[in-house]
Amino acid sequence: MTDQNHPTDAHRPSDQNHPTDAHRPSDQNHPTDAHRPSDPNHPSDLNHPIGPDHPDHLSEPRPPAHPYYQELEFLTPWAVPVRFAVRYGEDRRPPGRPGVLARRATLGTGSPVLQYRLVPSAQGDSDAYTLLEREVTAAVALERRYGTAKFSAVFARVVGFDLTAAEPFVLYRPPSPTARPLSEWAGRLGAEDQERITGQLAMAVRLLGGAELVHRAIGPDTVRWDGARVRLCEPYAAQRTGEAREPFGGAPWASPEQRAGRGAADSRDDLWSVAELAYHLLAGRPDRGEGPPADLADYRRLAALGQSGLFAARAADRPHPAELLRLLHVPDPLATGVGAADPLDRRRTEYDTQIARKRAASGGTEPHREAEEPPPQDPRPARPSLFDRIFGGGGEPLRPVAPEPVAEPLPSARSRKCPHCLLPVEYDERLLVTIDAKGNRIPLDLSAERRSGHVADALRKAYHLCPHTVDGEEEHELPVPYLTNGEPLSIALVGSSSVGKTHLLAAMLGEVELGGLEPYGLKCRPLNPEVHRTYLHERVQSFHQGRQLGRTGQQTFARFADGLLVQAGGATPRPVVFFDLAGEDLAQDGEVGRFLMGVDAFVFVLDPLRALRLPGLDPVREQSGLRRRDLGDEAFATVLNRIPRQRGGLVAAPAALAVNKSDLVRFEPVVDRWLGRALPGRHDPAALREESRDAYAFLAHHASAAWLKPFDDCADCTLHFVAATGGQARGDRFPHGARPRRVLAPLLSLFARCGLLPGAEPTEGIVR
Repeated sequence: MTDQNHPTDAHRPSDQNHPTDAHRPSDQNHPTDAHRPSDPNHPSDLNHPIGPDHPDHLSEPRPPAHPYYQELEFLTPWAVPVRFAVRYGEDRRPPGRPGVLARRATLGTGSPVLQYRLVPSAQGDSDAYTLLEREVTAAVALERRYGTAKFSAVFARVVGFDLTAAEPFVLYRPPSPTARPLSEWAGRLGAEDQERITGQLAMAVRLLGGAELVHRAIGPDTVRWDGARVRLCEPYAAQRTGEAREPFGGAPWASPEQRAGRGAADSRDDLWSVAELAYHLLAGRPDRGEGPPADLADYRRLAALGQSGLFAARAADRPHPAELLRLLHVPDPLATGVGAADPLDRRRTEYDTQIARKRAASGGTEPHREAEEPPPQDPRPARPSLFDRIFGGGGEPLRPVAPEPVAEPLPSARSRKCPHCLLPVEYDERLLVTIDAKGNRIPLDLSAERRSGHVADALRKAYHLCPHTVDGEEEHELPVPYLTNGEPLSIALVGSSSVGKTHLLAAMLGEVELGGLEPYGLKCRPLNPEVHRTYLHERVQSFHQGRQLGRTGQQTFARFADGLLVQAGGATPRPVVFFDLAGEDLAQDGEVGRFLMGVDAFVFVLDPLRALRLPGLDPVREQSGLRRRDLGDEAFATVLNRIPRQRGGLVAAPAALAVNKSDLVRFEPVVDRWLGRALPGRHDPAALREESRDAYAFLAHHASAAWLKPFDDCADCTLHFVAATGGQARGDRFPHGARPRRVLAPLLSLFARCGLLPGAEPTEGIVR
């Protein structure tokens, strides 16, 4: 029987050079030349680890032109771009991998690889791309962590990948020609070989757990044995430990919980597969896969495994991989540590020191703004006003207004600070207007309307003029719900031009529209239906259709991009408005940025292409025309210098530093740890602190200190790895669609700090 994941020579014609250019689109695997250096690099020996400084990739010249040769460009596991001449074998469809084609290939003058690529017909399926991306991430994580260790042979060794190609692909070293699937060895192996196989599989599971991975595809057709060592198949089904189990596999090789998709993925899921393989090799037949085999007592060599709970139907009842290794008398490969010490540990300690410094400077208490003088009160009309009739305060009683359109305001809701000009605005029905399609402001008089439901619906869509417009200043207005609900929260995105602020905001509000805040107990409605509808159409829908959004134009007057009414449980809804200004406006200390002095919270958006000293980013920098800057983001500095300081010279407004475009560095272990995981469905202060600590360490290690200015200057600043688009655009489109990741993390952090997130105390700041 052949391995379902590896073509054998029996499946291949003796000549692998027969595909012609007519059978291969010239660009299907090749990113543009701007992604790659012009000098070809050719590793000459794929049987040895190739590190970022390994000389092999420089030693072999390109072979002469040949009608059967093409060129293949990809990244090594260390993000080093390389180019090869390549010859392809025939395509086949590997079992269990829909949308993927496999083929053998020969790089250079004789280095064999296996290529798995996503065909064009499957690229409209976001799940297919996600699975390939997850596979590459797992394979690279294992290679980077264990690639130089002698036991790395238990894994399929990744050679390279390109997830930005027209047909995204991954390359592996092929298995040894003498390695055969375990299904062909069942009932034919001696006791010593069976013990070695079980021990090596247990060691592989232990190593996978050390990388926080669950393989999920360990079975007799996917594991090979060459008489000395096992080799697991490619991690195409891998999940991270702790993630919700996705249904995968069949009995008996996949555990009952994995088959049903119950609970969270656990390393002990793979131990179930090891137990079933051990039984299969000894008995010569598979078990039913629902618990301990009925005849387990008949096999004395499995007695210890059975007593350990290895065959238990629940993962929680099985031993941990390290415990199983002790039981099998197999040395634990992680007991003495693998690889060099983490260079970020020193920076994590530095983070702790900085937090202590800010706690001491701020007195360890919640930041607060200076008390504001109460706004002057204009004389009210003698008769009950429209505000009083709809929201209470005298006059004849009306039928209750449904809470969906307009909620009961707080007592202080009649006066709000205008987020544009920072002056107080008191509700005045004489200043109500509607705005037509041409932008004309039309006075709105509802004094004669007796139907409270009609009044409430009209106010939901109406505007209130700001009375403080002066000569030469742009006339502006506020949505009425901004004045008739709870305390408003204004959030500004800060960063230079092209850092991705507009894409990040579109991704955030797109996730909100898809219900991304509901698991946290939050309900959202538009602050103004027409503004929100326009923003969704012009920004969010275009973004979700894979179109690159245009740059934000400069303004003469700061207006918020969109607004929401955010409600937690039965509490009064609070208006939340988002400002997205052009980087040029933020970097200039001009009048357009005057509103920044009254902003309640900030999201500082950091671009890795400008900040990080990582050579793997150089090709993308070259393509995009961006340069690394050691002096930091000029918009960060300008904005932080403008915001009032309080308490120890720190900015009191809560902030979040979002490392955007983190997909560009997603294979860095610390980035992969967070970006590869979905957000938890509840507020987790410990995880928030750990991500902030990791992101700080990563930036402090790979960027100049200037890029951490928001963290240094703000009393309360969390740090996050996010990816608004999930990939680089080609032309004006994202070839594999927009793929936002963890974009709500900064917003949830600010909501928690500002008292909007259920279960999070407003004083539960990062400096506490």
